[in-house]
Amino acid sequence: MVDVILTGDRPTGKLHLGHYVGSLKRRVELQNSGQYQNIFIMIADAQALTDNADDIHKVRSNIAEVALDYLSCGLDPCKATIFIQSQIPELCELSFYYMNLVTVSRLQRNPTVKNEIHLRNFQQSIPVGFFTYPISQAADITAFKANIVPVGEDQLPMIEQTREIVRSFNTLYRKVLVEPKAVLPENSTCSRLPGLDGAAKMSKSLGNCIYLSDSSDEIKRKIQSMFTDPTHLRVQDPGHTENNPVFIYLDAFCRDEHFAAFLPAYQNLDELKEHYRRGGLGDMVVKRFLNEILQNELKPIREKRELLSTDLNAVFDMLKDGSQKARTVAAATLDEVKSAMGINYYKNGF
Repeated sequence: MVDVILTGDRPTGKLHLGHYVGSLKRRVELQNSGQYQNIFIMIADAQALTDNADDIHKVRSNIAEVALDYLSCGLDPCKATIFIQSQIPELCELSFYYMNLVTVSRLQRNPTVKNEIHLRNFQQSIPVGFFTYPISQAADITAFKANIVPVGEDQLPMIEQTREIVRSFNTLYRKVLVEPKAVLPENSTCSRLPGLDGAAKMSKSLGNCIYLSDSSDEIKRKIQSMFTDPTHLRVQDPGHTENNPVFIYLDAFCRDEHFAAFLPAYQNLDELKEHYRRGGLGDMVVKRFLNEILQNELKPIREKRELLSTDLNAVFDMLKDGSQKARTVAAATLDEVKSAMGINYYKNGF
């Protein structure tokens, strides 16, 4: 079997560090590995509308922002198909057929759906489109016969639901669909980067993010304001590195060579943590070190993004070409699905 990757993001804002370490960086590595014949990267605007139907402009305007973030991080349209979800109508038709294979109670038990409903305070006013998000995601994955889906840990229940739909379809009709496998970030710290305020997750809606497009000054200001250890009141006080956002970010980004370049008093992160734990190391020293690391990481991304943004027409042409290619693949899968179900009447007859 040829390995096929499907992944993507909702265009509800510019992408941030959580996206970068949780998925974007890994996507570029997978793309450049030469091991995958087909990589599909979706800008999930239709899914974004399930809880932003009253703000079409927000979704529409952020399609370009997400595309710029993709390209500036190193995703290459010559190696990966980058497309816009709403431009593939076959996905909607697949979702409609899959709805008959999933019960309401099963959707209600989905941990990711339950958590998102709670975060958005939907309660009983949840939009049907948002409630059926796992079914839509199953359509996205199966349309391209993706067997590998890079995700964060919080998305595992969604992938499992897709696997259930695939098994149900293949058993009920004919073996057409491919069961996907979730691929988590290799660095477990990267799977759920906390917010600058210490919240469990970096989130656009909570405003606790460092964006890939942030200026050097914005990055520095945000790092200086980061939540640390509330018990570390004085430099001489012993500190905690566990659940400390600054050290969690260092776990995600720091490499030994950064010490020689930016903090030569230490050889590695273990030494820095040990000093912080025993006391005598101030938060600002650690934050300045983190700032140097992130500035070094994000500067080339920001500069490439600024260059790409001078020709948005080229970006949209890339998206148009990718969407046309993606639609051809999705249409072929839909044809197989309808044939297996016996509803491709004009080909199979009555």
